[in-house]
Amino acid sequence: MNICQLPEAVWILRQGGIIAYPTEAVFGLGCDPRNEAATLRLLALKQRPIDKGLILVAAEFAQLSAWLLPMSEDLRIQVTASWPGPTTWLLPAAAHVPKYLCGAHDTLAVRVSAHPIVRELCLAFGGPLVSTSANKANQAPARDAQQVKEMFAEQIDGLLDGSLGGQEQPTEIRDGRTGQIIRSSNSL
Repeated sequence: MNICQLPEAVWILRQGGIIAYPTEAVFGLGCDPRNEAATLRLLALKQRPIDKGLILVAAEFAQLSAWLLPMSEDLRIQVTASWPGPTTWLLPAAAHVPKYLCGAHDTLAVRVSAHPIVRELCLAFGGPLVSTSANKANQAPARDAQQVKEMFAEQIDGLLDGSLGGQEQPTEIRDGRTGQIIRSSNSL
């Protein structure tokens, strides 16, 4: 794995690679959500069951809209009022969204990040990315580039180094249908 700059990270993503990058609270692993082989490789690296589903992270809501069913105006206002920011929403997925992203659910986890590196990355890539914490199942997520290197050595294709976004815990996850908090940013 090599430390790369933004243009190389985008090239790696477009070639079906996996990169690590800083997010709001931890380093994330990401790939092109349209690339099934890359996504399945990422799941295998993390030892994460496909049924759990994954998060798509974006720079703006427009990058996510094609992945979701239309929302009521009230829900759209509530969701977009929390973005950009550290809130992930479970929203009804469009029919074409593959199981490797949704898992056993009919919803897709999505977030518009406020982290400048994530935003620049998604804008340069031209769409959302799979975003999951950089760790293997039942291990603590990496909080710096050195921890990413120790966990994944040559198993990932690139690393965008940088500072975390200042959150102590991973992002809150809310159910868009019920408003219920699935994962609190204070409870981990």
